[in-house]
Amino acid sequence: MAQQENQLDPVKFSCSICLDLLKDPVTIPCGHSYCLKCIKDFWDEGEKKLPSCPQCRRTFIPKPELLKNTMLADSLEELKKTGLRAAPADHCYAGPEDVACDVCSGRKLKAVKSCLVCLASYCQKHLQPHRDAAPLKKHQLVDPCKNLQDNICPRHGEVRKMFCRTDQKCICYLCSVDEHKGHDTVTAAAERTERQREMELSRQQIQQQIQDREKDVKLLQQEVEAIDQSADKTVEDSEEMFTELISLLQKRSSEVKQQIRSQQETEVRRVRELEEKLQQEITDLKRRDAEMKQLRDTEDHNQFLHNWPSLSPLSQSTHSSNITIRPLRYFQDVAAAVSEVRGRLQDILRDTWTNVSLAVTEVDVLLPKDPTSRAGFLKYSCEITLDPNTVHTCLLLSEQNRKVTWMNQRQSYPDHPDRFSDYCQVLSRESLTGRHYWEVETAGGVFVAVSYKNISRSGVRGSAFGYNDKSWSLVCHSGSYGFMYNNIHTSVSGPASSRIGVYLDHGAGVVSFYGVSGTTTLLHRVQTSFTRPLHAGVWINSPGKSAEFCKLK
Repeated sequence: MAQQENQLDPVKFSCSICLDLLKDPVTIPCGHSYCLKCIKDFWDEGEKKLPSCPQCRRTFIPKPELLKNTMLADSLEELKKTGLRAAPADHCYAGPEDVACDVCSGRKLKAVKSCLVCLASYCQKHLQPHRDAAPLKKHQLVDPCKNLQDNICPRHGEVRKMFCRTDQKCICYLCSVDEHKGHDTVTAAAERTERQREMELSRQQIQQQIQDREKDVKLLQQEVEAIDQSADKTVEDSEEMFTELISLLQKRSSEVKQQIRSQQETEVRRVRELEEKLQQEITDLKRRDAEMKQLRDTEDHNQFLHNWPSLSPLSQSTHSSNITIRPLRYFQDVAAAVSEVRGRLQDILRDTWTNVSLAVTEVDVLLPKDPTSRAGFLKYSCEITLDPNTVHTCLLLSEQNRKVTWMNQRQSYPDHPDRFSDYCQVLSRESLTGRHYWEVETAGGVFVAVSYKNISRSGVRGSAFGYNDKSWSLVCHSGSYGFMYNNIHTSVSGPASSRIGVYLDHGAGVVSFYGVSGTTTLLHRVQTSFTRPLHAGVWINSPGKSAEFCKLK
């Protein structure tokens, strides 16, 4: 029997709302069980709130369907047969952090509601009159509140039902006609409504910000994935290309080695053949010399004369005795040629490696906004010098290659494949990636441009800045402006200025042109995608006019 009572502990079958044995027990999604009527009444009282569990406070959306727990009901029937009555579980008693029922005597139960009219808190049992008595039903019930006495005015002993907007504090009605007379006062409920309206607006803003931030977080997560994929693909492609380069160098090395060995065998064979022939001639000459010596030593004159005709005639040598040997260089010319190739490769790697390195370091996902002041632009200032190998022969370079002027007499520049031949243009030495800013002082008709280095150097229009898809150009003429790209002209308005600022954000695909005078005024902004490093450039289209890249530091 004791074992049965232990198995059917009445505490486990008590409703934490009515504190009695469960009647028509139902279990809600969080796992706690209640009387069907108790949980319905509990949820009906808070109909403006989301349905929640009185114990764990978990909320449910939508309101769960309440179904009878038949297994629990059957166990309760067995419990009733034992004659035992339900007792409050320990977790129903108020702890130090809980709000206790103000009516309970002895060990107090947890309060389930506080009354703002009675200024008291009640457990489920002692709250029942507020549910049954008509006058008490009008009282305002809230979730258990510890500091109900704070709602009492210490001066008048009245409930603080008013709010003074002047002093921003809750007051009672007597305070509003006494020390707060003449102040802007409203009921606490009205102030709450106003503040709640403001709160809802703030919450809407916060929720919108949360949505915006969540979108940003999702975007950043996508960017991280894209960065990882791009980096992995680029590493793979780079390794493949470097492997191809290494393979090509190894192939060329093997070919040179094979050619050297083949030529070595050929030349050694030729020398050996000549050596053998010369050795044979030496043998023949020695034999002839011995015969002649023997005949010379004959004392009998008749015998000498008789044997003289029998001496074998001296054969004609097929080789000149004057063999010319080249200086001891042999294959050193090959080594010099390979050394020259090595030097050129080193030059190429040195000249282009900066671009590779910059291309890596300029990867910047979180791109900054364009500067809004000249001081902001100057943080990215760079010194531009013009490339003498590209300047047209009608242009005179001066000011340490920062200025060009259209001259009537052609300049004596050496021939170079990079030189512009049809238009009075010039490109910068500097290869530009990343963020840069420079300024050009113009005098007369000038095109201020940025261009890829592989722009054509000759050809009608095809080589002019702005008349192809390899250059972008701001046209500055007589205080008016225009923009040219791919042979399309765009009108540009702005205050006249002889100084033009150019801001380049290569990674963001942005190039902007500014008029620089007392203020910095945006004239035109390009948003595109640059596929290779850019160079600054100018095109002088009137005799006697000039353009100078300014020193900004």
